Amino acid sequence: MAKVVIGAGEFRNNPGWLYTQEDELNLLRREDWAARFAPASIEAILAEHVWEHLTLREAGEAAVLCYEFLRLGGHIRVAVPDFHFPNEEYHHICQVGGPGPADHPAASHQVFYTYQTLTKVFEQAGFQVNLLEYCDEFGEFHEHPWADADGVIYRSRRHDHRNRDGVLRSMSLILDARKTM
Repeated sequence: MAKVVIGAGEFRNNPGWLYTQEDELNLLRREDWAARFAPASIEAILAEHVWEHLTLREAGEAAVLCYEFLRLGGHIRVAVPDFHFPNEEYHHICQVGGPGPADHPAASHQVFYTYQTLTKVFEQAGFQVNLLEYCDEFGEFHEHPWADADGVIYRSRRHDHRNRDGVLRSMSLILDARKTM
């Protein structure tokens, strides 16, 4: 069974996983998926800081495609910037449209997710969602146990070098969405 990283970028922290870029596997093109995988054949998908580059409509379409190609019991682990993280500099960098020139990585941000909005995208596609790391409406950080074997997220509380001294300076809203039916 395949394990696939979508939009891998420079991160190669999941040994044994298939790393893909948008030009190889476009989240929104079923023909790209079908050329590489049979429906219900993928064990796990990882998308670290990818979903925020899609509109809400596209996010839903991509979730439906992931659902189709995941096996029963398979999951997608998604990490995006968290709107509720109470840090002004973080908000400036992660804002929709980005903080500056068109070549800035955040320039194509379409959505700044909360745990509610991201959960809804995946539940509407049929997934059972488990939040792993997120901030609530009051900016309070919540973390639930998660295994690196199911997909390492670099931009997380425990892996991001900016958080090494125990102070949370950068984080992601992280969830697992599991195909249970």
